[in-house]
Amino acid sequence: MTKKILLLTFIAIISIANVSLSQKNEVGKQEIKYRRSSLHTILIEADNFPRKETVLKAYNNAPFPDKYNDHTIAIKSFDPKAYPVTNADREAAGQKLTKEKDGKEAEGNDAVDMPIIINKFLKDKKIASQLAAKWFNRQADGSFDMNLIGERGSYDATEMAANIAKGSARGVSSLADAGEELIKNTFVVFSSLNFVSNEIAAAITREAAKISANKIKIPAAQQAALKSADAAYEKAKEGYSVWTTAYLYRLKWNDSIAAVFYNDLWMDKSKIDPKKKEAFDNTDIFELELVGDENASSLVLFSLTEKRTEDQIVEIATIRNIDAVYAKLQKKYDVFKTKTPLFTSDPITAKIGMKEGLEGGESFDVLEQSIDPKTGLTKYESKGKISVDKDLIWDNRFNAGEEPALAEGEPKPVLDKTTFKGGKKFYPGMLIRQIK
Repeated sequence: MTKKILLLTFIAIISIANVSLSQKNEVGKQEIKYRRSSLHTILIEADNFPRKETVLKAYNNAPFPDKYNDHTIAIKSFDPKAYPVTNADREAAGQKLTKEKDGKEAEGNDAVDMPIIINKFLKDKKIASQLAAKWFNRQADGSFDMNLIGERGSYDATEMAANIAKGSARGVSSLADAGEELIKNTFVVFSSLNFVSNEIAAAITREAAKISANKIKIPAAQQAALKSADAAYEKAKEGYSVWTTAYLYRLKWNDSIAAVFYNDLWMDKSKIDPKKKEAFDNTDIFELELVGDENASSLVLFSLTEKRTEDQIVEIATIRNIDAVYAKLQKKYDVFKTKTPLFTSDPITAKIGMKEGLEGGESFDVLEQSIDPKTGLTKYESKGKISVDKDLIWDNRFNAGEEPALAEGEPKPVLDKTTFKGGKKFYPGMLIRQIK
């Protein structure tokens, strides 16, 4: 057993870093393999709003977040109106009913009701079971394999499947490690998008300003205030605002769920059992739990550039806004934080930047990954801290390469990574994770 754990430790260290010390500043020439969290995204459909088709097209064509494994399943959107919320639903969820809602049912699309709506959708479509099925590459006949888990975690898929078949699943460290490192870190982000004209808010602000101005008794001052209100309106009414609200869910996975799955539901091609197939189809052991939510907004001002069409500006603003809300989710919720490998050690750099919300000065833990010899599970040990150099942040936002120059004749510096300050004896392949 000791030899096996030592072998697993050696394999894990090699597969995680995938870079030798002699190549410590040549890491950019090859991809570093490390274990990422997995992600599926679902769009909450909305009623018509300005430029809806352009916004939805931008959302659907947006690059997948590259710090996560793509765990996409078939269902990519849903209509919340198909899942109306009743007062009984609200009471079951622990909501305190307001006077407006007592005695009657609401429309079912209130932001307060959205987690209830999402939970109804999750149960109806068995989204958690679909995510679990994808992990084990479930086939039409109900059979599973460990190929995807082996690929993403650098495990021996054949050995893992053999151990399950022997009935020793609960005692095999690699299976437990895969559950903690991979399956347990499966997330779903529901995004609600809206796109509103700035003119509406600007008009409301102008009217309020004029009401206040008309109360001024000095004519000259009153006229100046009215003129100022009109000027502010003309400036603020341009363009639109993109609003994104995101709800973060995590797949539940623990020893009890793993035991039921491996003992009662698992089967491979060598032994097809229709009863086990039916049992998986009907099981309710898989669930998604709400971690929390965040929102972000951004302005779309068409007058800022003449080189792009309005649709292009809307597309850029929409995708950047989605990136911004993901960055806020990562900063707010530790379980959703990504780990990123160091790219070089002298200087200390990593392939993250403004898309991840970096502005300068943020602190990161530098982690070394290994196998705990007592448990056989992966562990992360902090080896120091580094901070973002505010003068050397990579602008990796969508279409950032097409931004105008800083000033006439002065091109923006070209960066393809972010530089950090602090720390010694770090090497490429070590992982960094932001500290709150």
